[in-house]
Amino acid sequence: MNQKSAELTTSVRNFSVQLSPTPRGARLARLLATEQLRSWGLPLDPARLVIAELANNASAHGRVPGRDFRLTLYVVGGTLRIEVTDTRGEQLPEPRTPAPDAESGRGLLLVEALAHRWGVTEGRFPRKTVWAELR
Repeated sequence: MNQKSAELTTSVRNFSVQLSPTPRGARLARLLATEQLRSWGLPLDPARLVIAELANNASAHGRVPGRDFRLTLYVVGGTLRIEVTDTRGEQLPEPRTPAPDAESGRGLLLVEALAHRWGVTEGRFPRKTVWAELR
């Protein structure tokens, strides 16, 4: 029997990096991701805004001294999936409406507005992954 194997016509790309849960690590996540998206020939916005918010949240709210956070980018077909994994699995993010004069608290609202889908996956304790998908 002579069968031809089906060729994969969808390109799959990925990038992953571990960073310190600090403002500097969050900034580096955005910069490295921007360069990776550029090398893949993908639009930078709104992806880098979503990456900046998720990485900032990991450094501000998911920080555990001595434990890094991980940024992962996947491209499958026409969808970019952004994942940020931290080690504060007991604190799941929730979008909240901040007071009008509040200087912070709008990050997840921004992610919700820019992403086609987003959510949280609870990993092996103590990890959680906050993800967003852009088409």
